[in-house]
Amino acid sequence: MAGQLNPQLLLAVPLAPLAGSAIAGLLGTKFFGNVVGRKVSHTATILGVLIAFVISCMTLSAVIDGATYNATLYQWMNVAGLKLEVGFMVDSLTAMMMCVVTFVSLMVHIYTIGYMAEDDGYNRFFSYISLFTFSMLMLVMSNNFLQLFFGWEAVGLVSYLLIGFWYTKPTAIYANMKAFLVNRVGDFGFILGIGLLVANTGSMNYLEVFAKKEELARMLLPHTEWMLITVACICLFIGAMGKSAQFPLHVWLPDSMEGPTPISALIHAATMVTAGIFMVSRMSPLFELSDTALSFIMVIGAITALFMGFMGIIQNDIKRVVAYSTLSQLGYMTVALGASAYSVAVFHLMTHAFFKALLFLGAGSVIIGMHHDQDIRNMGGLSKYMRITWLTSLAGSLALIGTPFLSGFYSKDSIIEAVQASHLPGAGFAQFAVLAGVFVTAFYSFRMYFLVFHGKENFGKAHAHDHHDDHHAADDHHDDHHHGLAPGQKPHESPMVVWLPLVLLAIPSLFIGYFAIEPMLFGGFFDNVIAVNHAHHAMHELKEEFHSPAAMALHAFKTLPFWLALIGVLTAYVFYLLKPGIPAAIKKVLSPLYTLLDNKYYMDRFNEIVFAGGARLLGTGLWNVGDKGLIDGLLVNGSAKLVGWGSKLIRHLQSGYIYHYAFVMILGVMGFLAYTVLFPFAK
Repeated sequence: MAGQLNPQLLLAVPLAPLAGSAIAGLLGTKFFGNVVGRKVSHTATILGVLIAFVISCMTLSAVIDGATYNATLYQWMNVAGLKLEVGFMVDSLTAMMMCVVTFVSLMVHIYTIGYMAEDDGYNRFFSYISLFTFSMLMLVMSNNFLQLFFGWEAVGLVSYLLIGFWYTKPTAIYANMKAFLVNRVGDFGFILGIGLLVANTGSMNYLEVFAKKEELARMLLPHTEWMLITVACICLFIGAMGKSAQFPLHVWLPDSMEGPTPISALIHAATMVTAGIFMVSRMSPLFELSDTALSFIMVIGAITALFMGFMGIIQNDIKRVVAYSTLSQLGYMTVALGASAYSVAVFHLMTHAFFKALLFLGAGSVIIGMHHDQDIRNMGGLSKYMRITWLTSLAGSLALIGTPFLSGFYSKDSIIEAVQASHLPGAGFAQFAVLAGVFVTAFYSFRMYFLVFHGKENFGKAHAHDHHDDHHAADDHHDDHHHGLAPGQKPHESPMVVWLPLVLLAIPSLFIGYFAIEPMLFGGFFDNVIAVNHAHHAMHELKEEFHSPAAMALHAFKTLPFWLALIGVLTAYVFYLLKPGIPAAIKKVLSPLYTLLDNKYYMDRFNEIVFAGGARLLGTGLWNVGDKGLIDGLLVNGSAKLVGWGSKLIRHLQSGYIYHYAFVMILGVMGFLAYTVLFPFAK
């Protein structure tokens, strides 16, 4: 049928990685007897993701030509008229996400061959990352809330397995439990939001829920004065806050660096953390009905963009710098959602996926070259030894800071312009945050770049900066091996399976923004997919100001963001290459501020005391009063004691003497006679 996509082909997209995952996970692990070796495991999983990528590209091409798909593939059950189904909704938003997820996943799979070569859990790792890809594809392709929730929870579960991949390492176990629990908090809000929508529309299907949006907009939450749509949207967004690591549910993401580097790229660049951004964009017809929800989203995003950027400035672990950068960029995307510039948020999601995956994998390549030392203070001068890693990391850093003509520039500048056009409460603060964030991003990105690739060589020495003391050693799975380069050792470029994905990711990081901005933001790519209320005119203003990608980039040299980014790079150059004494002096002068940042704004401490401490207090109280006092003390032991006391009393009646029993019988007869005399009419 013209304009209709083939459901069998679409079904192959999530099922191909699932099949690869099953082969590596079932046949390639000790549990099932290691039937297949490493080569079969990585070949099966890479082939599965490659098939998914090729079909995704074909799907995107067909969608651009006007094809769509929205149908139920399988009905699980029908409960009192509520249909629980598995179905796909493939439009421009889905097709774009499918391509991004499968491409980044494919690069990560290839890179993993080199990165995990020495690891005993090689096959298990391939199984997990393929299963993750399946879960993410089910999430983005869903046409109903049930399947969305399934994908949402499945990526959460697999991320738990991946973050704690080295399950004998206490820090990894702590990190994956933290990620799991924080995401449960967000997911509680998410399921409440879904429940409110289902209860008031009687359907789980997106389009059926959207069709009733006018009715929803008029409803109040029962027994309150609150608008139902506002409460439902904020609940849904709380889910996104957990998954997309927005303040204050961001605390799990930096700790998740305890997992191997390839999953940092997969989870924290392109896929899992962007699920929240995707979900809000998909739900745009609902979010557009509530200015309160949009304001809330914008302020949360602004706080995350600015304050998580500050955290990146003081990090010394190479992966943690990139992790805080991810938090900050997710804040930018969230701000765009709040400004009703959903297509800009999704555009930044796409460009960010490429350059952030590149930066994570580049960091991993540096870690291999440094023999698993992650402290950037122990590096320097690597550009001579690791040319490909150096150049690709430079490309990723330039894209991240929004250099004109590179992909990050187009999406980031569009976000800044969209926020300036917004008139919602909180837009002023958001505008300041995204502008200040430009300088901060440029500063921490190039601080890392200069410390790693330029300046004097700090490796192969007895270091004061041992990253074991830092308890940030995310990749120390080779506990019996030496960490860092021995005296006289030099770093070396990583093998081809590691650097080839860097080169392939660098290409879209440099160019995709230039070619994609016009169709994605102004060419009707998201027509009938993303809904925007006429009162929110950020996109309209962006369209009026846009002439061409080249004109936009040339105009940028006269704008504030460009100069802020340039000042950030120059400041980093002066501080870390020319005058390295300045940062140390500033650290001494601003030591309270440094302590605040080093302790992550004391968020972990706060959660530990208030939530964990409160839960412990409540648990101890319930245990002492409820368990020990009421259940064990009163019900169990109390009933036993009662029976004991009763039996003690009754025992005295069972004496065995006939005159005792005769006496009781006489008492009984006398009692009976007294009763009949006193109550003669009793029958």
